Amino acid sequence: MNAAGTIDRPLTHDPLKQALMTTDTTSAQPHGAAHADFITAGANTSRQNRTREMQLIPEALARAHMDDRMREVDAERHAMRLVAARRMQRRAERVSLRARRALAMAVMH
Repeated sequence: MNAAGTIDRPLTHDPLKQALMTTDTTSAQPHGAAHADFITAGANTSRQNRTREMQLIPEALARAHMDDRMREVDAERHAMRLVAARRMQRRAERVSLRARRALAMAVMH
């Protein structure tokens, strides 16, 4: 098939850039007439769009899950760095106090 945007060769792999499923509410058909999706001429294209969207839903979900996990990992990494920095700061303060005490003892005696 050479048609743009087929199932085998989608126009784009990004679900956000693909054509959405839309229904034509502005058609001048009488109430109870066959909906545009059921007319044979347009049925293939509308089914194709729906099928493509349905196929790409798991990919979009997987991307969303991966983004959530990456955010969680980044937040955890940031928290671990903060904990380590505070630990090193307390250690440096203790060493500084020890050095000041040692200096005071050396000056006094």
